[in-house]
Amino acid sequence: MEGVIKLSIYDIKVTAEDGEEYTLDRYRGKTLVIVNTATKCGLSPQFKALESLYEQYKSEGLVVLGFPSNQFKQELASAEAAAEACRTTYGVSFPMHQIADVNGEAASPLFKYLTNQSSGVLGKSIKWNFTKFLINRDGEVVKRFAPQTTPEAMTSYIESALA
Repeated sequence: MEGVIKLSIYDIKVTAEDGEEYTLDRYRGKTLVIVNTATKCGLSPQFKALESLYEQYKSEGLVVLGFPSNQFKQELASAEAAAEACRTTYGVSFPMHQIADVNGEAASPLFKYLTNQSSGVLGKSIKWNFTKFLINRDGEVVKRFAPQTTPEAMTSYIESALA
């Protein structure tokens, strides 16, 4: 396998809600919770709990990153509108991004990477909004959480990743 380049999560480019493109290298050394979101989803109250985790642990190195997707037909028309709804309705202050697909050929490189790194029990495809991925300080996907798993139920895993 000589010459094979191993892709790191830090090599992946994403686009912030305001259109700024950057690589996740910006968060090297941090513990990340990456979540596909939708503001019109029945699980959207999780925004409040995700924000609470972010506020509680950001001084220890936790960053929550929200990635809206309309693949399940539950997102507003633009990333700006989605981010604004998250901020005004749920008090979200963690970084939000452009709307992107999470499944299929058109899936964002980030979600292709995350699903390939965490296929295990939940399968490769993202089943619904609010699938959550925990990435440790070394950039490794350590846990994938189902949409129904509440952010509060992730606390012990987050604390272990931060330790």
